Amino acid sequence: MSSESETTGDSAATSAVNGGTAEPEKKPRSFFRELPILILVALVLSFLLQTFVARVYLIPSESMEPTLHGCAGCTGDRIVVEKIGYRFGEPQPGDVIVFRGPDSWSQDFVSTRSSNVVIRGAQELGSLVGLVPPDENDLVKRVIATGGQTVECCDDQGRILVDGTPLDEPYVVMDFPFVPGSQACDTALKSARCFGPVTVPDGHLWVMGDNRSNSADSRYHVGDDMQGTIPLDNVIGKAVFIALPPARMGTISSPDIQGK
Repeated sequence: MSSESETTGDSAATSAVNGGTAEPEKKPRSFFRELPILILVALVLSFLLQTFVARVYLIPSESMEPTLHGCAGCTGDRIVVEKIGYRFGEPQPGDVIVFRGPDSWSQDFVSTRSSNVVIRGAQELGSLVGLVPPDENDLVKRVIATGGQTVECCDDQGRILVDGTPLDEPYVVMDFPFVPGSQACDTALKSARCFGPVTVPDGHLWVMGDNRSNSADSRYHVGDDMQGTIPLDNVIGKAVFIALPPARMGTISSPDIQGK
């Protein structure tokens, strides 16, 4: 009886020290109660990363072959496009960029969004966190010339000239025929390589696909109000890495094509 009395007395003293009421032991929070919070945090982080840091894009066409793989009915490359670098500088000749197609480049673009309001809303939400592609005409090409430079083709070897200097383009594998004396820029049978000269307006870029014989790039749109160039404001970011498929995983080169 004495021992029990002493224990009771000690508990009372302890309760008095703690304010007179003993605090109940806290139960660990259930994983399923915390799961919605974890999902929300993940979605917010994904949104921030996709918007300000980097995003993955799918290559849908052959215009950048063989650098980037994409074709109708096959599995195109998925590339990582970083967005930070161009916040502190501008695209340089040789960079592979992703950009929003100007109006004259997007006449054949068809929205991928559903006509159902609820589904369309879910698609837009999914796009914000990178689960659904943006509903815009996003294109990938290589920068050839920048604002103030004059670009044309070709010299006597069929090379593109920027400010009169031929470019070094080791990534070009597929191009239109160019045969000096019989199929060039000054022959009756003119090579399809030939264009220009075009002076790129300030704040714009002249871009071309690596697959020169199958790319609707600046040459194709040279008759529009911007002479085929694209505004710097349309640039989303720089393509830096092939993430999928695993067999093609690797970095995307940006050679100094103008030799600066």
